[in-house]
Amino acid sequence: DCFLILAFFFFLSLLVLDFLFKFLVIGSAGTGKSCLLHQFIENKFKQDSNHTIGVEFGSRVVNVGGKTVKLQIWDTAGQERFRSVTRSYYRGAAGALLVYDITSRETYNALTNWLTDARTLASPNIVIILCGNKKDLDADREVTFLEASRFAQENELMFLETSALTGENVEEAFLKCARTILSKIESGELDPERMGSGIQYGDASLRQLRQPRGSAAQARQQCNC
Repeated sequence: DCFLILAFFFFLSLLVLDFLFKFLVIGSAGTGKSCLLHQFIENKFKQDSNHTIGVEFGSRVVNVGGKTVKLQIWDTAGQERFRSVTRSYYRGAAGALLVYDITSRETYNALTNWLTDARTLASPNIVIILCGNKKDLDADREVTFLEASRFAQENELMFLETSALTGENVEEAFLKCARTILSKIESGELDPERMGSGIQYGDASLRQLRQPRGSAAQARQQCNC
């Protein structure tokens, strides 16, 4: 009986969702990717975090601009030996957190490779936020805020420094990325109907409501009126 009640509420929650966004968390091993995901999902720090083997998954429903959005988040392994496995999960991602460790110059230097993978394997339109994690270890910093900020600007990325330990800017990183995706949907820059967009409508009725407006706009274009 308990199982049936839980199943009922699960399916009910799907009916009230406006969108589902597929997210990735990518970056070198040891940057705190799994801890960021855990902090966002569970609202606490993951004390016994080992290197991710392959991929891990988490999800959370959030309110973004008045819309109910479910973020489906894939946390990928940062070790080179798992790259061939994790790359297969890039396809069809709408957003990504690109993570480096502010206390590790090596993880920062690897960002270009991770960024190239994301834009090549996921989508050129993937919305990416650069996260300089371990902000709580400022005394051991090897990468300045200004340097990372310039990298983000040059590569058209959003940027925040985060701390999975204290929770600082963790929620904001995911929400900022989600808000940008939603904004691009509303402006027509991103089309949820396009295969591999990483975006799904939360229920069929919302899709049916939106389709006539697109069709009408298309008809107006064709007749130039």
